Amino acid sequence: MLSYLADYEHYFGPLRLLRYLTVRTGGAMLTALIIGFIAGPWLIRRFRELKFGHGYIDERTGELGATYFDKKHTPTMGGLIIFLAVFLSAVLWATPNVWVFVSLFVYTALTIPGWRDDYLKVLHKNKDGIKPWEKIAWQSVATGVALGVLLWHPQSADKVRELWVPFFKEAVITHMPWWLLLVLIYLWVVGFSNAINITDGLDGLAVGCTITVALVFGLMAYAAGNSIISQYLLISYVPGVGELTVICGALIGAGMAFLWFNSHPAEVFMGDTGSLALGGLIGVMAFMIHQPFTLVIVGGVFVLELLSVVFQVGWFKYTRHRFGTGQRLFLMAPIHHHFQKKGWPETKVVLRFWVLSLGFALLGLATLKIR
Repeated sequence: MLSYLADYEHYFGPLRLLRYLTVRTGGAMLTALIIGFIAGPWLIRRFRELKFGHGYIDERTGELGATYFDKKHTPTMGGLIIFLAVFLSAVLWATPNVWVFVSLFVYTALTIPGWRDDYLKVLHKNKDGIKPWEKIAWQSVATGVALGVLLWHPQSADKVRELWVPFFKEAVITHMPWWLLLVLIYLWVVGFSNAINITDGLDGLAVGCTITVALVFGLMAYAAGNSIISQYLLISYVPGVGELTVICGALIGAGMAFLWFNSHPAEVFMGDTGSLALGGLIGVMAFMIHQPFTLVIVGGVFVLELLSVVFQVGWFKYTRHRFGTGQRLFLMAPIHHHFQKKGWPETKVVLRFWVLSLGFALLGLATLKIR
């Protein structure tokens, strides 16, 4: 909204700075950081008063359960801190358009089932949270509505149908049929929603990796929305999509604020309130800036975490059916627990996964110059 103040620069010259995307992105990042630092302590205090901790140890962690004993009363639903900071900052600093609307819609729509899942776990002591079908239904509706808006709006109707792949300087498919587009967006929104949810198992792990992904996609959104830079890099030019840079900036600021409280030992957990929605937000933004497959590289840690669970479950079922006794590929899945089982301290696992995330981020950026 603040961008509209630039129309009054003849009354106050410095208002013209609000026309610049970089200025508004920096403003969104700083605003989200401040909101996070203000809202964080208040919400954490309220969560503690309401006893919004799980209050139980998940048996699935096996012998690692003892290491979580001091965490079972740590409040969850911390994703609300990130949501408030990102949403308010984005509304304040981004110029409204279809790309911004769809991003914030998906983020809000997936925050609701995440909150409900945490609510059932902390107040009703329901370890399973919401039913799988209910979660899938929310994700499906959010994806369907988002795609419907993108196909209906004239600013996005044609551009969203293009499919771009890293290392190619032109769109591989220039006009995808709606059903293929629906399948791909659904896989990315649901896949990364669940991937970040799985990654969120150690203090600071998920949010730290999310910050590096947001930084890369902020740069990519800026490039995709700039006709000169996109032409130089031989990537897709999407008018107006540069505003997603502001959302990425807000996500970085909110993530930094949340990490302040989520660093080991955590004062609050993100919970499904944060992880489900962040994955959906990143997934849909990747599609709108025509970098969905690049997200597989940049979000490499999330992909590895998800695949570790898929392979673990698949191999266990296969060996149990074939040999009568289930075998495991890892000591424990997701893979961050595997390294804990090997004796790595929690902080070492988190820091090393942050290093991996940074490496994947740089690798993803490198794809912009390889065409």
